[in-house]
Amino acid sequence: MIRLDRYLCEMGEGTRSEVKELLRKGRVSVDGCPEKNPARKVDEKSVQVCVDGRLLSYAKNVYFLMNKPAGLLSATRDGHGRTVLDWMREREPENALLKRDLFPAGRLDKDTEGLLLITDDGALAHRLLSPARHVKKTYYVETDGTLSEEACDRLREGVEIGEEERTRPAEIRETKLEGCAEQSRAAYLLTITEGKYHQVKRMMQSQGRTVTYLRRVSMGPLVLGDTLPVGEFRPLSPEELAALEPAGSGVREMLSGIDTVIFDLDGTLVDSMWVWPEIDVEYLGRYGIQLDERLQGDIDGMSFTETAEYFKERFGIPDSVEKIKEDWNRMAEEKYLHQVSLKKGVREFIEACREKKWKLGIATSNSRQLVEGVIGAQGLTDAFSCILTSCEVGKGKPAPDIYLAVAERLGTDPAHCLVFEDIEPGIRAGKAAGMRVCAVKDEWCQTPEAQMRKLADYYIADYTALI
Repeated sequence: MIRLDRYLCEMGEGTRSEVKELLRKGRVSVDGCPEKNPARKVDEKSVQVCVDGRLLSYAKNVYFLMNKPAGLLSATRDGHGRTVLDWMREREPENALLKRDLFPAGRLDKDTEGLLLITDDGALAHRLLSPARHVKKTYYVETDGTLSEEACDRLREGVEIGEEERTRPAEIRETKLEGCAEQSRAAYLLTITEGKYHQVKRMMQSQGRTVTYLRRVSMGPLVLGDTLPVGEFRPLSPEELAALEPAGSGVREMLSGIDTVIFDLDGTLVDSMWVWPEIDVEYLGRYGIQLDERLQGDIDGMSFTETAEYFKERFGIPDSVEKIKEDWNRMAEEKYLHQVSLKKGVREFIEACREKKWKLGIATSNSRQLVEGVIGAQGLTDAFSCILTSCEVGKGKPAPDIYLAVAERLGTDPAHCLVFEDIEPGIRAGKAAGMRVCAVKDEWCQTPEAQMRKLADYYIADYTALI
């Protein structure tokens, strides 16, 4: 939780005094309601803050991948020339994220092109640049002539470039020369694990060659690729951000200080989301109604009863709510018992939790008949000390009721609970209950992965990451 004025400042909406003026004038709303109190505490991962009707998307840190052009300085500010940040802000003057205290993680010489990470995450920059970590950086290098195989071998072993120590062993291989058939030139891909001043140029000079063109093509897990033109920049993708996380750190943090794990069912514990579109098509087809593509998004998080009530009202179903639920149970039961499988790695993770004597629960919007059926079919009935459905607590997700009820029955503090969810309303429910939430990737989820990562505390593709 952070103060609202700090939230607005971190989002680039102005200085502390400027955002207080925004609040005073009523230009800010929180979760749809006007807000003027700068000291109000908000959950930065789940709150919806708007300025002049424009929804902000909170990011604790900012990460841009830039294809740096020659002629720009890798600096935050410089009195002698234009910097990469000057360049970015000139091109997107309305981008609030570019108003933050950004800096290039590492440097490229003024005449060097290629991959440059722009961020405000000092810890990440340290991990990438620390000499002790030996992060690989690969360059496309054009020289004024071909290197002999002996020269390449010397570079692979380490060479003298006027420093106290030789360079660390490098990787080098000849590659195709881009856009030029000039016989007097050659091109190489050179990978180094340190960042001495003008290092690539000095390494080539030590072997009698001059660098005529230089471009960084990768740094650690980040790869420039062919889709980002020179001079352009873009935010890092969720996959790139995940690749930058130190191995195992997120898992250790996620599993520390908890004694209870609570799972949603569909799409989280079992791969069952595919069942319901088939059932919806068949069920609505009985009444000559075509499935609406928006339906799944409309009913996400609703309890089984709330969903039946929604169908009855929206589609004019003549049957009672109880009859609708009975029909759905009958249609789904065979699939849940014989075709639905556990999410990858979840069985092993459950066993690891039981070895630690952690309490396990299920909080689902599905029917009790189906949840007990599929858990029994998977041989996991004894693993869970509490199974609750939203129908039994009265409200579906994103209301926190079901998670709070499971914690109460298990006799545990919500602060010591870890929730696994696959949809946005479920994540919001877990967060509203004061619990840590890990989002689980599911192909049927309609919320973009980037949004899921922002809402949840953690994100996993499957449970094998936790074992």
